[in-house]
Amino acid sequence: MIGTMDIPLRLAQQPEADELLGRSPLAALVGMLLDQQIPMEWAFTGPYTIAERMGGHDLDAHEIAAYDPESFADLLSAKPAVHRYPGSMANRIQQLCQYLVDHYEGDAAAVWRDTGNGDELLERLQALPGFGRQKAQIFLALLGKQFGVRPTGWREAAGDYGKAGSYRSVADITGPESLAKVRAHKQEMKRQAKEANEAKRPGDGGTGK
Repeated sequence: MIGTMDIPLRLAQQPEADELLGRSPLAALVGMLLDQQIPMEWAFTGPYTIAERMGGHDLDAHEIAAYDPESFADLLSAKPAVHRYPGSMANRIQQLCQYLVDHYEGDAAAVWRDTGNGDELLERLQALPGFGRQKAQIFLALLGKQFGVRPTGWREAAGDYGKAGSYRSVADITGPESLAKVRAHKQEMKRQAKEANEAKRPGDGGTGK
């Protein structure tokens, strides 16, 4: 188990997949890595699908890093595909696992174990392949809100995603109702971004023609 979980996970909305996420730090990281350009439940079901196809009940960073790249891409591409872009995501997952092998002896939990404060944890997460600042902040918020990993200043380091009572990301999903609220927030952000982009387009120059 990653930390002292406050509630059972409901990220994948599938019991077996959520159980794996709750006990496997690597599965949680891989799910977060997959969480882009596809529905959140699809992304966080991915680690369970990968584990099944590799013939095990968990994910192992050493095994994934050493896997033949073409075969690993085929494994993610088999229907139903693990991601909309299974080939590129297979490469990213192997890069992540190789980084964990090189820097943490393959132990994903070591990324956040014994971190002194939230800023240090954020820095470690941002150093992971495929984790930009936003993804790192969301995962940091997920660790704090649902996994009990709460170094000093974790909410501040997670930014808006760390705020209590918010519905901004996967960190706030505890069931179907909160999932709907997070989806609504994301749609509103997209709408605002679209309006902002349209407002930046050149007008008629004030000629009235």
